Amino acid sequence: MQFIRSKTFHWTTVLAVLFAIFVTILFAFVYFSIDHYLIARTDRMITTQAGFFAALPRERMIGALNDHLEQDSRGVQFSGVFDAGRNRLAGNVAALPNGLDIGAPARSVPLVRLADRDAGATSVRAVARRLDNGDILVIGRNVDETAEVFKVVGTALALGLLPAFCLWLLAGAWLSARARRRVEEVNLRVQRIIAGDLRERLPHRNIDEPFSRLAAIVNGMLDELETTINALAGVGNDIAHDLRTPLTRARLTLERGRTNATTLEQLQELVDNAIAGIDQSLTIVTALLRLAEIENSRRSSAFGDVALGESLREVCDMYEPIAEDKQIALGVNISDKLSVRGDRDLLLEAVANLVDNAIKFTPRSGRVELALLRGEGETILRITDTGPGISDQEQEAVLRRFYRSDKIRNTPGIGLGLNLVSAIVKLHGFRLIIHPGPGGRVEIVCPDEQSGRT
Repeated sequence: MQFIRSKTFHWTTVLAVLFAIFVTILFAFVYFSIDHYLIARTDRMITTQAGFFAALPRERMIGALNDHLEQDSRGVQFSGVFDAGRNRLAGNVAALPNGLDIGAPARSVPLVRLADRDAGATSVRAVARRLDNGDILVIGRNVDETAEVFKVVGTALALGLLPAFCLWLLAGAWLSARARRRVEEVNLRVQRIIAGDLRERLPHRNIDEPFSRLAAIVNGMLDELETTINALAGVGNDIAHDLRTPLTRARLTLERGRTNATTLEQLQELVDNAIAGIDQSLTIVTALLRLAEIENSRRSSAFGDVALGESLREVCDMYEPIAEDKQIALGVNISDKLSVRGDRDLLLEAVANLVDNAIKFTPRSGRVELALLRGEGETILRITDTGPGISDQEQEAVLRRFYRSDKIRNTPGIGLGLNLVSAIVKLHGFRLIIHPGPGGRVEIVCPDEQSGRT
């Protein structure tokens, strides 16, 4: 019986009580409305009858009253004629009541029927009129319909409200048990997730219902968490692999130098090689720390208006000597003075990484071009080259940390450049688009609503 202590059952009980109170008030309103209507109708009826009989001559009036009483099959009509001395002359009223004001509107008074003196007085709606000859005419009617209405309303209330109240309680018990089962199932699955089963998901149905919407949101969060944890596990393996190689090489170089070096020049050469390996490891660590700094940053205090044209020219000036060494033509095409809202240093770093990659993978006598374009509701920063490009299968893979295609294994690098660019672009709310096919083309798309342009 734990469901009795649940909030769902308590709220259902409260609603059931409120429903019962509302229905009782509604039935009471219906009863009193009908009672008021019946009394008002009876008052109009007996007032009309009193006026009709009072206009008749005495003998004819007495005959009409007797006919009126004979036609009363239900026995609800009261009438009587009394002389000035309050003696009964005709009708079925045994005596003229003391509380009945002559000429006043209809009111409830106790009347005794002539044939039922032993039964006592009955509360009747009645009026009294004084006739021209001094006699007093009394017309009344027993409004027994109100009692019948009260019985009907009371019976309907008892027979309808009690089952409805029980139904409410049963519904509350069912809803409470149902909610408890769903919560227990969620608790069980959450315990499995806590135990390490990241493939477990909360149960939900494809309906527009709060619990299902919440479960879908939590499941989406678990999907992202599982992906992140798996990515972290892969990154850990990649870090270990990429750091082990240069560190192992540096150790072997130093060990051989200690054993085999016979001159100072040989020892210096071996030490230089070891330092180069250690520098490569430090480059990896520095890049990872930079990525963590960017991905964990939630501040926009350094954001401001960045003139992209100036940034592109600055990057072009920076890499022009490197491009000349490889006989690569490096050009800039700026169609308009465009600016976005962001961190100038981070955006400069992202463009520099893309240009560095383009020059690195473009063969001699090739071309690398930086372009700044204005699209529909967005600013586009495009970098193209005449290199081998990126295949369809590698579009997403190249954004992973330490990913290096088999085709470029012999090219220097640590596989973090595009991942760093992706982190910077995501921080600004921009989009990074890598187009597949021969000839590399990478775009940073800056929507106006994200970049702050007007």
